[in-house]
Amino acid sequence: MLPLHLQPESHVPLYVQLRDQLRSLVHAGDLRPGDRIPASRELATMLGVHRTTVANAYAELESEGLIQGHVGRGTYIKGNGNGLKLTPPPPPVLNGSEGLRWELLFADERGEEALSRLTASAPENALSFVMARPAEEFFPVDELQICVNAVLRREATDVLKLGPSDGYGPLKEALLDHLRGDGIPAKDENLLITDGCQQSLDIISKAFVRPGDSVILENPTYPGAMAIFHGARARCLGVPIETRPEPGTALGLDLEALEATLAANRVKLIVLTPDFQNPTGTSMPLASRRKVLELAGRHQVPVVEDHIYARLHARDDRVPSLKQLDRANIVIHIDSFAKVAFPGLRVGWIVAPATAIERLRIVKQTTDLHTDQLAQATLAEFLRRGLFTKHLAKMRKVYASRLLALDEALQKHMPEGTRWTRPDGGMCLWLELPPGFDASELLIHAKERGVLFAPGRYFYVQNPLPNTLRLGYAGLDEKQIARGMATLADLLRVEMRKRQRGVRRAERSRVALV
Repeated sequence: MLPLHLQPESHVPLYVQLRDQLRSLVHAGDLRPGDRIPASRELATMLGVHRTTVANAYAELESEGLIQGHVGRGTYIKGNGNGLKLTPPPPPVLNGSEGLRWELLFADERGEEALSRLTASAPENALSFVMARPAEEFFPVDELQICVNAVLRREATDVLKLGPSDGYGPLKEALLDHLRGDGIPAKDENLLITDGCQQSLDIISKAFVRPGDSVILENPTYPGAMAIFHGARARCLGVPIETRPEPGTALGLDLEALEATLAANRVKLIVLTPDFQNPTGTSMPLASRRKVLELAGRHQVPVVEDHIYARLHARDDRVPSLKQLDRANIVIHIDSFAKVAFPGLRVGWIVAPATAIERLRIVKQTTDLHTDQLAQATLAEFLRRGLFTKHLAKMRKVYASRLLALDEALQKHMPEGTRWTRPDGGMCLWLELPPGFDASELLIHAKERGVLFAPGRYFYVQNPLPNTLRLGYAGLDEKQIARGMATLADLLRVEMRKRQRGVRRAERSRVALV
């Protein structure tokens, strides 16, 4: 029997405890390639836990390449498919020790890292709805190459030197023009160029948050934001996102919960994505945005507005950003080129009061001196030539078509009891399975059929709902989207029929006993 000991009283979820203990047994050599481990139902019975707990642990270990399930044969420590894989020799003995067990030293589990593993371990030709990323086939490579060549001919020496930590001057000028077009009258001292929204959140955290400070996050939210603020040892307070609002309430942040959380805690920051929120795809109405600013002003709490998806709107009518509505100078506005076209160039920006920008600039300077100048100069050229506006218009149409295809496929195929959000843009949609289903367990079966998605549990600050999942649709065309949803719906129906048969058997047994 495996030496596994779960602690129900621990704050660490049971599936994480099980996953980590099995992983340690593999690394220690107690489990070797080719060893069979119990089926999820069998191990659940042995440990006295729900089968889903074991299934979740197995799913993550399989995504890491440590185990592999074979239909009809069981689950094994991974071999090469034709027998056992040769075990690498043990690490050399150093000063009488056996070396470091690095995996035991990591500070925490990163949700975004786990999502990346899902994609990395995907079967060939799998339909992956896991990530919210731009469609690679539409990268404007030729236009970008023209811009790079123009920059190198004109100012190669300058852009290859060290530059100012607040950003490359011509890019700042181009962005300030762009921001004025968005209704944000910022000046040079209000703008800081960063390596994208992830770095923006990181330096905001370093500049404002001390260990123990309270930070409000949406629940569910972007895992990268959770990782940053948990890493800063902040006290993360989740405020629910309304995906199916009651009569008289609106989509987006639960304003009553926000008000109660602000009243009960000394909050340092509120971090929000008002437009096409990741992961739910919901957007806050204008009245809700005004209320958020009123509450933040009353409690003197800055609001970090993640604007990264806002330009990908499917309709022409747009709700003003929080920064546009900000009259009290309490909004820190972050944005990036990553979701429109350039996730690999890593250029973003922060708009904030001059005092805040100066502190953020100093923090950034200690992190990386400055953002890559060639990338900044190239994007400045891309903006100046009007290529960004042209490409954005194209991608809005592409993603609107894909979003429509996803909604139509869900309406056509999904069984009764399945619910989903209906965004007007962005890159992702939130789906609730019928009550009693677990998205992580469904993913195990979906992966065998070549379909991947992101289980909702990766996105929750607290109180995760196991029957939720995120569908990132931007990287798949309309036919792939329809095929993926048909497959997912078929799996759901199979599982629903199994449950119905189980209920009927239980009823017959009960009648027989009577």
